[in-house]
Order: sequence, then structure tokens, then C-alpha cells
Amino acid sequence: MSHLSTVFVTGGAGYIGSHCMVELLNAGYEVVVVDNFVNSVNDPNGESVALKRVESITGKAIAFYECDLLDKGALADIFAKHKIDCVIHFAAIKSVGESMEYPLLYYKNNLIGMLNLLEIMEEFECYQLVFSSSCTVYGEPAFLPITEEHTVGRNITNVYGKTKYFIEEMLRDITHANRKWNIVALRYFNPLGAHSSGLIGEDPIKPFANIMPLISQVAMGHLPVLTIFGGDYNTEDGTGIRDYIHVMDLASGHVAALNLLHKSHQHFKASAGGMSIVVEHLSISIARLSLTIAILQVYNLGTGEGVSVLQLVKTFEKVTGTTIPYKIAERREGDISVMYANAELASQELGWKSKYTLEEMCSDFWRWQTMNPNGYRQKTTKMTN
Repeated sequence: MSHLSTVFVTGGAGYIGSHCMVELLNAGYEVVVVDNFVNSVNDPNGESVALKRVESITGKAIAFYECDLLDKGALADIFAKHKIDCVIHFAAIKSVGESMEYPLLYYKNNLIGMLNLLEIMEEFECYQLVFSSSCTVYGEPAFLPITEEHTVGRNITNVYGKTKYFIEEMLRDITHANRKWNIVALRYFNPLGAHSSGLIGEDPIKPFANIMPLISQVAMGHLPVLTIFGGDYNTEDGTGIRDYIHVMDLASGHVAALNLLHKSHQHFKASAGGMSIVVEHLSISIARLSLTIAILQVYNLGTGEGVSVLQLVKTFEKVTGTTIPYKIAERREGDISVMYANAELASQELGWKSKYTLEEMCSDFWRWQTMNPNGYRQKTTKMTN
């Protein structure tokens, strides 16, 4: 196993984070997890329900601390207790719709939290980082499928995406300034599904929920109808198209990223993607100049297949034998019409490819939902859509 043996994971009790814990523990890593339960569920003792179940799945222990990244002192105390080799940074508030209503909240939480984390990492001489970025940094795409060389930052349609872009810029700048930093950013597309055990899954605690929990809540009878935002996009059925990816594929992508950090330092590298970003950022024309430059290494994690919202609904109905009544509403501010990935770079350099089908995403999530009709909570919390 890698010398990066202890991984510090922010937001590890959340949906993607908890599934990543399974992969990390199964790969032999020790993990130290912090979460403030803004996007996840705790028990009466202040423990993460999801992470307790991860321990049951893997048979391994997790060191967990309830901690907000805005509390820099608490963060430093945790780093002082453990020899941290690498950080995976998931922690963020993450709803496109909510970010448009509460922009200051998103800028404060996501940006200051990242700054605090980077300063503590530097203080404790931990320079290995995998950052949870997002396809939202591309904005409305100029071409499809989207490669890592696509322009970022210019046409971002929502505040959440802007926070991810600004953080990428921070990471690019510190990578340029200090060659000790060894960073990979993973640009996720749209995660769905759940662990095959049905023990962990997505349990949103805010009304700004992702599409799959809303579909399954309608199927369970907890919601009367699914609201689909936008039926007049320039797509075959009028609904938006996304690149849906199984959450366990995302989880395996993080292990692949850690392996890359172990094998080679990502600070200085000559590559077309890196050159285009730096050239654009500096607004100078050196495209033909042969240089080895400081870059932020980024990878798309997606399937490369675009699926419309209605196609997702119909697939869910077919797999589960349920019927999902739906209504079409006006487009939601901040949403993008069509987006799907070219993930060839991740295949070539990380040795990673998605393996789960859309049908498996639906069946795995339905298993989680039927085994846990109220999610991680004992009582039903009303959702809206």
C-alpha cells in the first residue's frame, strides 16, 4: 500500500464521502474524518450514522471528529493528534438552487473553509491533496463531450460552481508558489446510486435535494409528484441532460487519485491541458513554447453518456416496477441544459473507468431506500421538490 497511509477526509459523513470511506478502508488506508453534519445525519451521541454503518461494512474503525472547517483552532487540534499524510476535501455546501438564494453563505462556507484547511495543512507540512471539484466550473458547455481543456470560469451559471472555480484558482496559485504541494482536483459529474449492501446511501436533510432521492420519495409515496424543472430545453424530450455516475465509481476514483499522488508529483508537468489553463489565466500567447510549468492536475469523473431527466425517470420505473407521476415546471435558475464528460484522461492517467450502469444506479438506490424508508433517521422528515 502507498506511504500515504493516513488520509484526513473532510465532509466524510456525507453522501459521497461515506461511500469513499468504504473504498479507502478496503484499500488499507487509515482514515480520520471530520464533518459538521450540515449535509449529513448524526445520532444522539453526536456520531455519524453513516460512518458507523461503514465500519460495519468494512470491519474497520474510523477516527471521527465533529468539526466545522470555519473553526481553524479545532482543525489544528485534530491535525496535532494525528500524523496526516494526505487530505481528501469533500466538505462544502453544494446545492445549485440554494447557492443562488444564499450566495454569501456559500462563499463564506466553501471558500473560507478551504483557506483554513490549506493553512493548517501547510502548518503541519501536509502537502498531498485530492480536491472534490465539480463539472459546474465549465458553465454552459461550448462543446460536448467536455474535456479538461474546456474553458473554465467564464460561463458558470451558479454560485456553487463559482466557489469550486475560485478554489481551483487558489490551488493553482499555491501550486505555482510552492513546489511542495501535490494536488489533484476531481471534477465530478452527477452522482447517483448507493452501496450495494443498502446500508448507506443518500439522505438529504435540506429541501434542496438531488434528483434521485426525490424520485424514490415519490415511489415510496412520501411525495405525491416529482417536479422536473425545465421541459423546453433543446433536447429530444425537452428535459435537461446530465452525466449520471454511480457514487461507488466516484469513490474508486479517489483511491486512483491517491495512487497517482504516490507515484508522481503533480506540481510540474508539461501537458496540453495545463498549458491552456495557464495561458488563458495570464492572457498571453505562448502556446507553442516548450515549457515545464506549474499546473493544477484535473480529471473529469463521469461515464461519458448523457441521460435526460425523463430517461432517468423511465429507467427507474422499469428497474423498480414503480410509477413516478411528474409535472414540468419552469427552468430553475443556475441549471445547465446539457452536460456530459469525456473521461479519457482519467482512464489514461489514473487507470480509472466507470463500470456501473444507469440501471445499477437505480436498483442500488432503490435497495437503500426500501431498506431505509426514512433514511438514517427514525422519523420521516418531509421533503419538497
